[in-house]
Amino acid sequence: MADNITHRPKQQLQQHTQSYQLVKAATAATAGCSLLVVARLTTVAATVIGLTITTPLLVIFSLVLVPAVTVVFLLLSGFLAARGFGVKAVTVLSWTYRYVTGKHPPGADRIDEVRQKTASKAREIKEKAE
Repeated sequence: MADNITHRPKQQLQQHTQSYQLVKAATAATAGCSLLVVARLTTVAATVIGLTITTPLLVIFSLVLVPAVTVVFLLLSGFLAARGFGVKAVTVLSWTYRYVTGKHPPGADRIDEVRQKTASKAREIKEKAE
């Protein structure tokens, strides 16, 4: 009988702990779902308000904004293209300098091979012409 008395509080404590954890998890899930719903509603409301405010402005200023965006796009693309061509020009000049000074840059073998083939063909044509 003494054993029954000592085991009951432990069982009650375990049941209390499990039920407490279950209530805690249910509360957390409910709070999380509620916050997600509120966040979605807030996002939708902010989007609707933003569109309500900006749509008339975009309609009014579209005659100015479309050409302005086009001009900015063309200017930026031209600037970036010029920068790219400049970098490429510096790279080509650097490669040419290394080739002329004999530092043997990558691809120099192919240039020498093409030069030799061109020179031999030119000699053949010259000999046939004479």
